[in-house]
Amino acid sequence: MSPCQRLLSFVKHRSLWTHVHRNVTTWSPVGAAFNARPTRRVDLFEKSGGLFGVPELNCPAGFQAATRTALKDTELLVQKTCSCIPGAETVESFDQLSDGLCKVADLADFVKVAHPDPAFREAAEKTCVEIGTVVEKLNTNVELCRSLKDLLDDPDIVAQLDPDTRRVAELFMFDFEISGIHLDDKLRKEAVALHVKLLDLSNEFLVGSHMPNRIARSVIPEHLHLHFANEGSFIQVSGLHADTPDDLVREIAYRIYLYPNADLLKCLEELLKCRYKMAKLVGYESFAHRALKGTMAKTPETVMSFLQMLTDKLSDRTAQDFKMMSDMKKKLNPRNSELMPWDHPFLSGVLRAERYNIEPSLYSPYLSLGACMEGLNNLFSQLYGVSLMSEHPSAGELWSEDVRKLAVVHEKEGLLGYIYCDFFQRSEKPHQDCHFTIRGGRWCRKTGQYQLPVVVLMLSLPHPTKSAPTLLTPGMMENLFHEMGHAMHSMLGRTRYQHVTGTRCATDFAEVPSILMEYFATDYRVISQFARHYETGQPLPVSMVSRLCESKKVCGAADIQLQIFYAVLDQIYHGKPQKHSTTEILKEMQQKFYGLPYTSNTAWQLRFSHLIGYGAKYYSYLMSRAVASMVWRQCFVQDPLNRDMGERYRREMLAHGGAKEPMLMVEGMLQRRPSIEDFVDALVSELNPNFETFIMDSES
Repeated sequence: MSPCQRLLSFVKHRSLWTHVHRNVTTWSPVGAAFNARPTRRVDLFEKSGGLFGVPELNCPAGFQAATRTALKDTELLVQKTCSCIPGAETVESFDQLSDGLCKVADLADFVKVAHPDPAFREAAEKTCVEIGTVVEKLNTNVELCRSLKDLLDDPDIVAQLDPDTRRVAELFMFDFEISGIHLDDKLRKEAVALHVKLLDLSNEFLVGSHMPNRIARSVIPEHLHLHFANEGSFIQVSGLHADTPDDLVREIAYRIYLYPNADLLKCLEELLKCRYKMAKLVGYESFAHRALKGTMAKTPETVMSFLQMLTDKLSDRTAQDFKMMSDMKKKLNPRNSELMPWDHPFLSGVLRAERYNIEPSLYSPYLSLGACMEGLNNLFSQLYGVSLMSEHPSAGELWSEDVRKLAVVHEKEGLLGYIYCDFFQRSEKPHQDCHFTIRGGRWCRKTGQYQLPVVVLMLSLPHPTKSAPTLLTPGMMENLFHEMGHAMHSMLGRTRYQHVTGTRCATDFAEVPSILMEYFATDYRVISQFARHYETGQPLPVSMVSRLCESKKVCGAADIQLQIFYAVLDQIYHGKPQKHSTTEILKEMQQKFYGLPYTSNTAWQLRFSHLIGYGAKYYSYLMSRAVASMVWRQCFVQDPLNRDMGERYRREMLAHGGAKEPMLMVEGMLQRRPSIEDFVDALVSELNPNFETFIMDSES
């Protein structure tokens, strides 16, 4: 029996033992794999297969070998692509070209931030730079572009292309155009120089946005020193300390951490100027117009209309939220009762806790990591017929011994791909939850097989102890479900081209599958299938889930308004050049779209690292949440475990990656084309009292 057949056999018979009543210490294999410390079989004779099973990557020097191979293959493919007759084969060659470079660059992109060995990180960084340079040259290769243009300029050939192939061809052409391929030699060289400069400025800003600030110890009251890191005669502030109960600590952290850095201000101003100049050079009104092409929103005007309309609809609720916070501050600190920006996160948390008693430690015993993974496994099985199966990795395949490897297996289609779960904290690992594509899915005509997608999910969870498994707070559990939404988007897509595989789609659509998973994570009918006390086996009470859901609405309007302010700031920065400084713009937009006063001698924008990866697209979180909310209420709220609806969701929204216009996918799922007003109403209605209460009542 082949490995794939064995997996299928296992999936078909899994119900014999995963759905029976279990005592507290019995878990399904996937639950057990995450609730125990990993054990590694030691085979002295097993040869290292390399990171992710890539043979060259059994040592840092292997990156150089992998890069050489990829670049050699690239040269051959460029020659082939430029000489082939225009047609579908041209697009396949482009995708093959892209795939060969991405398989090395994407892997290196992950390793350079996550590998514990500095030598691996350094080698991966060099590979990223080398591949990036080659990609820039390809994007300005006139002969290569002409082979694609000849195809798209011939209506007879275009008419013969299937929709996916035509869209991918257009996307590749868009990449050429935004690199200035259509410009004359002089302007094209200027575009290349601008791009190189932008890479340097982006890296400088990204690094600077995370650097701590420091101040002389003598300036800070001595009894507050313990809240900050000491650095000789200085106090180092590396964050906002937003959840600290002490008002003065929060204020000090806010003022020092956000104190303007002149060099970084100059870097940001130059970055925005270069982005605008680059966009104008290649034919766009602004960087925002260029960035929004192909998204659901399409234009900056639509984005601003969405944000303004949402602000107007929320205005009364936002005012009520700020009044509640202000009243709470007066109660806690009568001497200094003015509501300030550093108060918002803390006081909203106090109000939630006071009203609903949602202390995380009350929930954590019911949310062991193994239980949550078992819950995800059950959910995917019921919605899509998919199982998560723990696999033993080969020697050298992992970068840390606490990483788990999962095979994703469909009951009929077989193996869909692999998810590497890098869930636990370790030194020098970034403290961020994210999804990395290591290898995209694509159909390989040469082998007659589908290239299986490979992804990594990275979290920063505490390790299990001798007495308890890893226990998650509700926030950690939601983040796990969110990131697994990205992973399943990658797994369940079956695109012909890797250029549009899984999450390689419009940014304002890419967050929909992950945010939708957050709704499943807070629905009792889903939670009741897995949340039970790790010691007693008792299920999580429905009342606790209900309190958690209701607590999210407390200060919900103010929380959304803060996100609107960030999104507006992002749009203004990336629109037409302003006569004011970035700080003056921030002050004006904060007053208009947030409401809490600007604090002098602060520059929050210098900590807005999303300006790099999400430039002109920060609104995507809000728009994606609106779509996810509509999909949830229309398709899943009546029965979150409905297989027919799960299959429809996969067919209409997950299967296409970026191979289909994002709004067409939304329209296919909702059976209607939503308007901006619909998006706004979806977000506002979630704040209504007793929203979804009938779900809880039906389970009581």
